Amino acid sequence: MSKGGPDVRKFKVRIDDEVFEVEVEEIGAQALSTPVVSAPQKSPAAPLNIPQKKAPQVSPVSVSRPEPKQSAQPAGGNGTVAAPIPGIVTEIKVTPGSSVKKGEVLLILEAMKMQNEILAPYDATVAEIAVSQGASVQTGDVLVKLDR
Repeated sequence: MSKGGPDVRKFKVRIDDEVFEVEVEEIGAQALSTPVVSAPQKSPAAPLNIPQKKAPQVSPVSVSRPEPKQSAQPAGGNGTVAAPIPGIVTEIKVTPGSSVKKGEVLLILEAMKMQNEILAPYDATVAEIAVSQGASVQTGDVLVKLDR
């Protein structure tokens, strides 16, 4: 960096317990034709007292999986399982006519790069699969129809 000049200022900067001496030139409205960068030079000068911020304390958070949203069940014990979030059906684990137990995985719904298991809300027989693998669904779309 060029020495002299009316607007050259020297500063001492402390980084990780090392002190560096730097020169800064105020250029105002003038533009540099070529930028000048010099390697930091260690200075034996007294260190600057820069307050150190401590990382914030983070308390653990428990995460629970939300229950799949279901539409109102019509009389007669028939019901539907609806998509709790928008996503893409990546895998269907059941077939029409198969019996499922409460909590059994019906299908996998991918949302935001996460694989979400859609579970049977009660013991039932799969009456119909309303979606196909690779289908894009929105919140509330019917995925599977169940018959008690």
